[in-house]
Amino acid sequence: MNDIKTLLGGLSVEEFLEKYWQKEPLLIRQAFPGYQCPVTPEEIAGLACEEDVESRLIMEQGGATPWQVEHGPFAEERFTNLPATHWTVLVQEINKHVPEFALLQDRFSFLPNWRLDDVMVSYAPEHGTVGPHADNYDVFLIQGAGHRRWQINRQEPTDDDLLPDLPLKIMKNFETEEEWVLEPGDMLYLPPGVAHYGVALDDCITVSVGYRAPTLGAILSGYVGDALAQFDTDVFYRDPDLKAQDAPGEIALDAREEFRELIRSIPMDDERIDRWFGSYITDVRPGHYVPEPEEELRPKKFKDEFRRHGELWRSEYTRYAHYTDAAGITRLYVAGEEYEMYGDGPKVARLLAGQRVFRFKELAPYLDDKDLLELLTDLYNLGALYFPED
Repeated sequence: MNDIKTLLGGLSVEEFLEKYWQKEPLLIRQAFPGYQCPVTPEEIAGLACEEDVESRLIMEQGGATPWQVEHGPFAEERFTNLPATHWTVLVQEINKHVPEFALLQDRFSFLPNWRLDDVMVSYAPEHGTVGPHADNYDVFLIQGAGHRRWQINRQEPTDDDLLPDLPLKIMKNFETEEEWVLEPGDMLYLPPGVAHYGVALDDCITVSVGYRAPTLGAILSGYVGDALAQFDTDVFYRDPDLKAQDAPGEIALDAREEFRELIRSIPMDDERIDRWFGSYITDVRPGHYVPEPEEELRPKKFKDEFRRHGELWRSEYTRYAHYTDAAGITRLYVAGEEYEMYGDGPKVARLLAGQRVFRFKELAPYLDDKDLLELLTDLYNLGALYFPED
């Protein structure tokens, strides 16, 4: 609890959620006392050169046009030819590549994991910035190294407030309401829609822990699209019992009732919605993948390897979630797949979805259960779990 109090600047979780979450910005001095950033600027640049790492280079000045955006992977020479100032390199999902950033997410376990998006790291020399803008998600901005000046404005910008014909949504005119200079270990929480403008005052690393929120359109279209799978959507509407009508422009009651019934036939019960959402929110996003192990293991070999390694890690390429339904059945969701959990299964589901590292002694009591051992083995073979040296 002391860690939470430090992280939230003396606030309890309940106070933070009631007063600030999705409502107000919050500056927390020394949320991470003595923070040592796990990566150096050189290592950030090195990651940006790797094929399987999502990265960007944003140049306010020094590019072919103002606010030039380049996407990685980059050649190493790109970073030796940059100007001294006014640029930023960003690495998305660094939690997939640097274990310390994966574990950093556990510090925010007072928030639901299904809302967590990723950890992003940016490096900028003096004057480096991505411009004044607003995001559609909650973000915790941790100062990893150096100093950055943050300015905010609570007025959410509209499209008319943005510079035209740019690959970034940068505001034309930014009026500062409040500003702070963050030092290593300081953290700034920003709710969605709060315009913010961060500028590096020296060589600067910022760590961003972002919380996504799917759009209402994505949720509704996703659910309806999934529900349509039970229908033969290529069958055309037919009305062999059509009756004569006096007004050709009228949509007759018979036709309206038929279409009402068709729409209402889409399953809308609580169980189906809940189960769909569990799969939807943990599914692997389009364009992403889950790295599989080089060798599939049988349950006995998996147990032996687990004992030998001493610990098992949850893959950052997959998302886990669980809930218990009205019938008392616990459902675990991993990478869009559903698993019904019985016996000691609910305890295992809570462990798997609630933390990232599992000691052998912690899971050993459940490894004599054939079904649970097979589940863990299946998750390993899927790539959702891995041994740390893999």
